Amino acid sequence: MIQVLIVEDDPMVAAFNKRYLQEVKGFRLAGMVQTVKTAMEFLVKEQVDLILLDVYMPGANGLELLRFIREKNMASDVILITAAAEKEKIQSALRFGAVDYLIKPFEFDRFQQALIQYKEKYHFFANHQVIGQEELDERILSADSKQVDESLDELPKGLTSNTLQAIMHVIKSKGEDQFSTDEISEITLISRVSVRKYLKFLANIGALKESQTYGIGRPVNLYRLKEENLGQVNRFI
Repeated sequence: MIQVLIVEDDPMVAAFNKRYLQEVKGFRLAGMVQTVKTAMEFLVKEQVDLILLDVYMPGANGLELLRFIREKNMASDVILITAAAEKEKIQSALRFGAVDYLIKPFEFDRFQQALIQYKEKYHFFANHQVIGQEELDERILSADSKQVDESLDELPKGLTSNTLQAIMHVIKSKGEDQFSTDEISEITLISRVSVRKYLKFLANIGALKESQTYGIGRPVNLYRLKEENLGQVNRFI
């Protein structure tokens, strides 16, 4: 089992990370701490394979813990799970060897993807003493990545102009109010899975502002129309 330490100062977010972790086979929660200082103390005493690390915490921030791990040459990998979206922080985390970087809010699917990819690499290294170039290229250095350079004049594959127009009609009726995927799905009679793809697309091009709220069950992504960026949508309708 892959031993995991969660370093997160928000108890509710930490609880959701724990719940998400438990839904992916092959991982065991070794501990949960709320500060960099207690994380350092934990790592000195316990062997941890993977750390799910926030950046913004009271006192020292997560990047300082990442630096500490590298300076002490600890055999622990790190996935950043944080609201820190500044270029400098992302670059620093990658330079210090973070294996993945999840920006809040994120979907469980993205969390699961990060863990599964890590698990595959973890077991690959555990089962190989010597690795050839072909295997290294295929299994480690050429990780799957989504194509994000879609034509600016075309919708991503699987999305249609008519459906986008129907969804946008409902979104505009919301004005400045927040809304969820379920709300749009109920009004348009379009499946929740499909609606989520359109909302993610709209958020990616800047037409929607995305946030996350915590309640009973999993976090809920909420959206709000950014009217000043409607021009980003019009070319696709």
